[in-house]
Amino acid sequence: MPQEVITDRLLRSWLRCRRRAWLDRHGDPDRRLWTAHRALALSDQLASFQLLLPERPSHGEAACAAGAPGVVGVRLHGGGPSGQDLQAHPPLLQRVAGRSVWGGHAYRPVLGRQGRNLTREHRLVLALWGRLLERRQQAPVPQALVVASDGRGLQQERLTLSSSLQRQLDDSLDRLTADLQRSQSPPLVADRKKCVLCSWRGLCDQEAAGEGHLSEVSGIGGRRREMLLEQGITSLAELANADPQQLAEALALHGDQHREVAAQLVAQAQVQASGRPLRLHPDGPADPLPELSQAPGVLLYDIESDPDARDDFLHGFVVLPRGADDRWPPACPAGGAWRYQPLLARHDHGEARLWQRLQRLLARYPGWPLLHYGETEAIALIRLAGRQGAREAELAALRARLLDVHARVRRHWLLPVSSYGLKAVASWVGFRWSQPGVDGARCLLWWRQWRRDGGTRRLQRIFTYNRDDNLATWAVVRWLLDQQQHGVEAQRD
Repeated sequence: MPQEVITDRLLRSWLRCRRRAWLDRHGDPDRRLWTAHRALALSDQLASFQLLLPERPSHGEAACAAGAPGVVGVRLHGGGPSGQDLQAHPPLLQRVAGRSVWGGHAYRPVLGRQGRNLTREHRLVLALWGRLLERRQQAPVPQALVVASDGRGLQQERLTLSSSLQRQLDDSLDRLTADLQRSQSPPLVADRKKCVLCSWRGLCDQEAAGEGHLSEVSGIGGRRREMLLEQGITSLAELANADPQQLAEALALHGDQHREVAAQLVAQAQVQASGRPLRLHPDGPADPLPELSQAPGVLLYDIESDPDARDDFLHGFVVLPRGADDRWPPACPAGGAWRYQPLLARHDHGEARLWQRLQRLLARYPGWPLLHYGETEAIALIRLAGRQGAREAELAALRARLLDVHARVRRHWLLPVSSYGLKAVASWVGFRWSQPGVDGARCLLWWRQWRRDGGTRRLQRIFTYNRDDNLATWAVVRWLLDQQQHGVEAQRD
């Protein structure tokens, strides 16, 4: 029987999701979706390596023999704990003191980290690189280096490649090998929130929807799914048929917060099973957006951000006046003619200048609510105003204008969607983005590429995506307004 080939990329996939590694080896490559997340990770890594090294790294084992400070392009091989053929390609080797097969120096592996914390994935991949490098250079590799750029400088962290870490690596390699030898893929993960980052998400989403996986019910993560499985509820259909009171008493063992949410979970499952939305509190106020009743217009507002750099790089607005007949316009298809106003937060201009531009824009439309989807925009704008010395009266006026459409949807409706994010809800009401397949990660990649290389086409794509998100927000608002009107007409009848 031939040896099982295990690469560092397969190990990384498996540490993120057992099913993902199996699909990487056995799945139909035509079912994979391109995602921007790997390109973003490579971009972050390159930026970190450029800060770490004073000069461009050299290439290959010849550079190791020459004692180059940094080396790329070295492929490492070795045997695993159960005879696996291990192969790895560390992105960077850094010269350190010592002696090796290459002379009076040695090397250690370097990893460019995304995120703020060192994860199990980082540790075990570095352990694999260190083990194979130790065999190749015939010298110990006691430590690895982890670097990360946060936009303000380079963070460095040394990781000790301990014997305990090597035992964890052996166990993971054997379990990975066993999973790859399965005839069927491992089951879907319990908590599928991070699946949005995976290139296999389309295939897994289709399977989850087909089997009525509990993760398809909005509000159910890994922990709540375990609780439901303990009660014999294994699918969306079974949850929809559950008795809310009995389920509440059963979940109370895990805390009052789970008791309180039981009825909502059952109702959400029923809505998704039927495909029909449900108005919450039908005897209460019918108008989810009373602030719009007398408003002369609204400003649709959406921010694009680089979370790792803590940089809100674009504040985008769509100016939407009320019609001459005093009616609000219908949902506008992507590419509509309403005025779009993008405000770039360029570092060379400074935050004070951005705040001045925002103030001038908002002052041109007094009394116009600022409609946004989710809390991000409100938090960012209030914090920006506070940093720029806005007085409490100005902050209070700003808070009064901000209107979170996502919160109003959740307060008044249950929708047949697995997520209440903008993409899911706006798509359900019929909105279509003009750039298919584009998401926030792709937009962020374009931004980083524009900052590095320029190019009006990239910037225009960013603006188009941001404008479409604003128009998607209006599509949701328009749906809410339509339901309100239908309710009023029904009461008159």
